[in-house]
Amino acid sequence: MRSVPWKMPLLGGYYLLSLPYRRWQMRRWCAEDRAPIVVLFYHRVADVDPVPWTIGTRRFAHQMEWLQERFDMVTLEEVQRRLREGNSRPAAHITFDDGYAENCEFAIPFLVERGIPCTYFVTLRNVTHQVPFPHDVKLGKQFPVNTMLELRNMADAGVEIGAHTRTHADLGKVKRRESLYDEIARAGEELEQLLGRDVRYFAFPFGLKTNIPREGFTIAREFGYRAVVSAYGGYNFPGDDPFHIQRVHGDPEMPRFQNAVSFDPRKMRVSRIEHDWECEAPAEPPKSHNDTADLHSQARPGASGVLPSQTMDSSAFESPLCGIGVSTSPNRSP
Repeated sequence: MRSVPWKMPLLGGYYLLSLPYRRWQMRRWCAEDRAPIVVLFYHRVADVDPVPWTIGTRRFAHQMEWLQERFDMVTLEEVQRRLREGNSRPAAHITFDDGYAENCEFAIPFLVERGIPCTYFVTLRNVTHQVPFPHDVKLGKQFPVNTMLELRNMADAGVEIGAHTRTHADLGKVKRRESLYDEIARAGEELEQLLGRDVRYFAFPFGLKTNIPREGFTIAREFGYRAVVSAYGGYNFPGDDPFHIQRVHGDPEMPRFQNAVSFDPRKMRVSRIEHDWECEAPAEPPKSHNDTADLHSQARPGASGVLPSQTMDSSAFESPLCGIGVSTSPNRSP
């Protein structure tokens, strides 16, 4: 979403005027152990060839620093625990969709260095065949895609790797169950085999309600994913279904970003996709397709629910074979 210049000052004014109410409401939620959790999604962090799903390194760094000063930065596993057991502090989690190689130049090393947990959802065929994403090709762009070596190194550094279908299909338009199963389950299993570790989470491409079929939820749950994530906006409150995590966009414009992550009263009206399950989302991983120890399940949050920074291992990015830049100084040019 691109900004209309005159709207940003108005939005900034709305944020400041509503801030006292938001703070009062947050204190009330925290006292009742039902503070909401915001989960953000990004795609590409880069300073060249911007497209609507790109954010520059400087703005990304500023947003992460702003969040870290105000929120518990937690794992997706911890998000689920707080939804089940209650939450008394503002909390946030960072996710990425698709699998852009440029994220390894700044965004991922930046997060790892600062101990900020993130989940990184990748589209299998683009990674294994090293082909650009169709939504970029439509704009005449061919951005590089992550390699399996980069994904393994990210996982070794503490990044949770998740599945994002085989072909980045709009699952709302897929009618055959076998095709849905291939995109959701079989692609996830193949990703597990290539990574050598469990893939515990799944993100629906596009992530709007029209892109998320009920059968897709069923397949994801039967396959054994710990949770699925959407992208139509909305927050996550204790008592909500921990199998379905709602996400909001990490908007490059700071007024929109601040409004979203500070629990905009207007966004509270977003209705959740709800399904009646026979049981709650499992508290422990329900499957294991390989014998590799799961780094993420071993790294348990501390008392505050924040993943200890030492579990994010920046040394994983030091190998020249990684193809990942280690500079975490954002580009300061406009």
